[in-house]
Amino acid sequence: MKIVIATAVYYPMINGVAVFSYNLAAGLARRGNEVLVVCPSQTGRNYTRTIDGVKTVYLKSVQAKVYPDQIHTVPKKKKVLGVELPHLWYRHGFRVSVFPQREIKRVLDDFQPDVVHVQVSDPIGLSVAAYARRRDIPLVTTEHNQPDVITDPLKLPLVVKKPVDAMLAVYFVNRQSKSDFVTMPTEKAIKDLIWSRGRGKEFPVPVAAVSNGVDLANFKSGKVAAEIYSKYNLPTDRPVVLYVGRVDPEKRLGLVIDAFKEARRKVPTALLVIVGDGVDKVRLEEKVRKMDLGDNVKFLGRVLPPDLYELYKIGDVFATASEIETQGIVLIEAAATGLPLVAVDKGAVGEVCRDGVNGFLCRPGNVAEIAEAIVRILSDDKLRAKFAENSVKIAGEHDFEKTLDKFINIYDKVIRDKK
Repeated sequence: MKIVIATAVYYPMINGVAVFSYNLAAGLARRGNEVLVVCPSQTGRNYTRTIDGVKTVYLKSVQAKVYPDQIHTVPKKKKVLGVELPHLWYRHGFRVSVFPQREIKRVLDDFQPDVVHVQVSDPIGLSVAAYARRRDIPLVTTEHNQPDVITDPLKLPLVVKKPVDAMLAVYFVNRQSKSDFVTMPTEKAIKDLIWSRGRGKEFPVPVAAVSNGVDLANFKSGKVAAEIYSKYNLPTDRPVVLYVGRVDPEKRLGLVIDAFKEARRKVPTALLVIVGDGVDKVRLEEKVRKMDLGDNVKFLGRVLPPDLYELYKIGDVFATASEIETQGIVLIEAAATGLPLVAVDKGAVGEVCRDGVNGFLCRPGNVAEIAEAIVRILSDDKLRAKFAENSVKIAGEHDFEKTLDKFINIYDKVIRDKK
């Protein structure tokens, strides 16, 4: 097949949608398909690259300097008279293609796709979807977001948040209903966005839960390469609480730090390792300093494979307090590496972190429960081994090869149905 994947975020950016889009494109190409990715340029100018067998067209873009690009290190906040100023703009801002219609028409006219797969409702995604509908090309959309993902970080008053969430939900659902097939990463995401809002039987197109998946060949339990400990200045003889992901306010990593401090009262040798970068990193580093945690919390910053695969192995338990996950790729990666999980019972997290099976689900925002869960896992070798074994089994349900099989079947179906 000739497949177009349209996305607002892509390599070399790192977040859930960017990683999934990259893995999907490369996987489809490995299966013998001709794949074209369209996404915003990282330089502002239009250019084309071939990455892992995938032709990638980076469209003209401008910087949205209110949010970092997830590629460059987030700078420290400036201080005036000792007072830390909030970040109002970033030198390396998130990039957006504002009016991509002409570029998209030229690129897609030349490519002549059999099927189009849109990931995000940015100008590129909307333009590619409109192109497909005008030419009666099969259109698949994947909804990676829920209204909470957008509104929770804004800290809106409840009286404002509820109607905004309702409007966003209507927008998401209406956009998806104009596709030929809709996927979301989990059944819970589908229920929250469509079924629970009364669309149920009247929703006009097929909907399926298809996991974002991970390449299980990369994420395996086992002995850590010795050089990793020295490279990242990590001890080899301490139990490790691990977090991997964006270090942004909506991930609520501050709660994990609070819980870790409480957990250390019973497991005083514990070490918290945070892998990732984001707008909240400097604030959290200062928080750790004020809490007098010293070298008991390590911020490693942004780490890429293959080191990332090894760093997962150093953990004894993976902990997150994020309430906005539509699935949580890092949770699957941690489970595949054989880590017990501690997470909160919000969003679709429960489909990967199963309470009492491969970890513990805590009430959102409950520091005491998160701390207790960490202590229980670190203090009980048998429980930790049981959870680790179950994590690997659960991660097996999210093998990326199965994800590829499902999307190829969906593409086949929508192409047949159009014909």
